[in-house]
Amino acid sequence: MKISDQLVLVTGASRGLGAALARAFVREGASVIINYCNSQAAAEKLAAELGQRALALRADIRERPQVDAMVAAAGAHFGKPVSSVVNNALVDFSFNGDARAKADSILWQDFSRQFEGSVRGALNTVQAALPGMRTQRFGRVINIGTNLFQNPVVPYHDYTAAKAALLSLTRTLAGDLGPDGITVNMLSGGLLRTTDASAATPEAVFDYIAANTPLREVTTPEQFADAALFFASPWSRAVTGQNLVVDGGLVRD
Repeated sequence: MKISDQLVLVTGASRGLGAALARAFVREGASVIINYCNSQAAAEKLAAELGQRALALRADIRERPQVDAMVAAAGAHFGKPVSSVVNNALVDFSFNGDARAKADSILWQDFSRQFEGSVRGALNTVQAALPGMRTQRFGRVINIGTNLFQNPVVPYHDYTAAKAALLSLTRTLAGDLGPDGITVNMLSGGLLRTTDASAATPEAVFDYIAANTPLREVTTPEQFADAALFFASPWSRAVTGQNLVVDGGLVRD
């Protein structure tokens, strides 16, 4: 299915990377659900900017009934089921290495909060969209991960553990849903210049990352979002269960 024929759900789409993802899909002709939880004003402003192909809908992705209601409302509005899901939402996290919870002080509730957002949220969105994808015999699930698996330069214990679990879910879902014509992949970035989550990162860290990439620059949300288009497009039809690192070449393995 061409991107221009698709209805794409982007979670956490009101700001930062999520907004860049929504803009990229609308630019290619897709209809897009701008999911938000707390940022109603930002989501509605983005929807107004993007026009009739975009719809802002609130749902806490950790709550399955809210996700079901959002998917149903979007289907009724656009007249077609969700064909691609981008699990981008990030729950209450700031990339500030100086303020991070250390090994001797981090609490299980910190891990639980990130697992609820990354893993439970993704499971909810996939299960809500699955009936429509099966009807179409087509689906694309794109999970947003991190290059901290391969290069844990800052030990964000809770965030990295949750994203690692999401990578595992990516691969097991790929095996389960492949016979239905549904692919499941992950895009993993490093720090992006700049989102709300990375706004607390010292400039010296960005400079260090840029100096150690072949491109000599820090990846932007717009550059990262462009890579998501590949996984949603017909050109990725034989690609599933994969983790593509999009960080300017910082991690190369």
